[in-house]
Amino acid sequence: MMFLYPSLLWMLLPLALMLWKSPKKAALVVHLVILMLLVFTLARPIQKQALQEASIEAKDIIIALDVSYSMKSTDLLPTRYDFAKETIRALLEKNPSSNIMLIAFTSNPLLLSPPTTDHRLIEVALQSLNPEYILTKGTSLKALFKKLSSIHITNKHLIILSDGGEREEIEKDFETLNRLLLDTGAYVHILALGTKQGTTIRTKEGVSLKDKQGNLVISRINPLLDKLARSVNGTYMTANASPQATASTLSKLMADTNSKTQHIQKMQYHYKEWYPIPLTLALLLFLLVHTRGVRYLLLLFSLLGLPLHASIEASVRASFFDLYHLQQAYKCYADKTYTCVQKNLKQIHSPSLQSRLLLANTYYKQENYKQAILTYRSIRTSSVSKKQLLYYNIATAYAHMQAYDKAKIYYTKALQLQPDKDAQFNLALIALKHDKREASLGIAHPKSQSADSSKSESQEKQKENEREEDQPSSGSGGGGESTSKEKQKESKLRSDESQEDTPHPLGSKAYELINKGYIRETQPW
Repeated sequence: MMFLYPSLLWMLLPLALMLWKSPKKAALVVHLVILMLLVFTLARPIQKQALQEASIEAKDIIIALDVSYSMKSTDLLPTRYDFAKETIRALLEKNPSSNIMLIAFTSNPLLLSPPTTDHRLIEVALQSLNPEYILTKGTSLKALFKKLSSIHITNKHLIILSDGGEREEIEKDFETLNRLLLDTGAYVHILALGTKQGTTIRTKEGVSLKDKQGNLVISRINPLLDKLARSVNGTYMTANASPQATASTLSKLMADTNSKTQHIQKMQYHYKEWYPIPLTLALLLFLLVHTRGVRYLLLLFSLLGLPLHASIEASVRASFFDLYHLQQAYKCYADKTYTCVQKNLKQIHSPSLQSRLLLANTYYKQENYKQAILTYRSIRTSSVSKKQLLYYNIATAYAHMQAYDKAKIYYTKALQLQPDKDAQFNLALIALKHDKREASLGIAHPKSQSADSSKSESQEKQKENEREEDQPSSGSGGGGESTSKEKQKESKLRSDESQEDTPHPLGSKAYELINKGYIRETQPW
């Protein structure tokens, strides 16, 4: 196994130091392991496999670089030759998948690199080429085109980087050059290096070069290069401000040419990527830590065969079995076997909000309202919805205990946190029941001392029916019965109000008392 970016593995050192120095807390250790796995992912672990033949889409490009003595002119900085080399490097970057051949030419062409998609070989060839060791001085486009016409380069891009050499040579052999270029069948792009004004050429000694007659040699762009490019329907351009800009223009000219992308068969190594493994483990650990799945960490590490610190192992094991007992308790609660619920909840090592709430709901179902209230009140949470649920359940338990004043307080607290139709309905219902209980104590309808205190069986049955109708609605999450619909709640409230407004028949004793008060009036007007 090897890494494509091994330098990134240095990031493991601070993480390993933190893991060694930091206290062995389960959450901290797991987060450090996640970071280490991400570092391995970024380093790209791979396994090198055998050479295989692959078909890739690429353009065929032939670059012909003029390395004659005139390319040392400084009208393009630093020199024409250096400008051309940087332009070729920029072309390699802009065409990473292209199949490129590099030829250097003066009086004779020289193959520097065969067609290859490994552009590092071309860069090495450029770096190793030293024009100082080239003894020939002139530029022969004719020799270059003869060499290219002997090679099958149909539908390939031919890029010529040159100042054009002597004008007389091109004028003399223009028809031959035109025919040879047409025979190649390539898409011709000529990059003229230099300026129209031209410049002198300096020797190694720093002296300006002179001809045999003693005149200064001025090297300029050969204007016939433009004519030659147009004669074969090619493109012609001069150097831009920088090699990068020049390479961009050349790439655009090649893209605009109506050429087909070639499928090239190439022998290359294939690599098997291993980065999905550490990335998947990191993602899995992250989800386990930040969800309930943290309780499965023990199972994960046991499958991987990784040793854990004793305290970490104990805490993870406890969390795992806590989850098991909590799930069993939920199953027992669904089966209404509440003793089984309590038995499983007692086995939980670290009680959670879910386990405490389930225990309180179990007490509620067993009609142990006092213990249910104590358990609800012992639960601490910062969640508004859960706190509202706790207040609602406490109020409902108080209502079953007929402690209407306390029920009213907790229903009000629940409504202050967030609106709830069940809480509103129950609050109105216990207020009505509170008034009824006061009325039954004689506050609303006092009786005389001589009245018979016993009630008829029909009145007792009527009150029992009223008590059944007046039971408060229990919340769905509070362990009580399921809530009725809103319309049913409203009809209950109206029926109770209508019963309150119905006048009761007066007995003879009541009429006697009223008449007695009327007779004793001193001023009846």
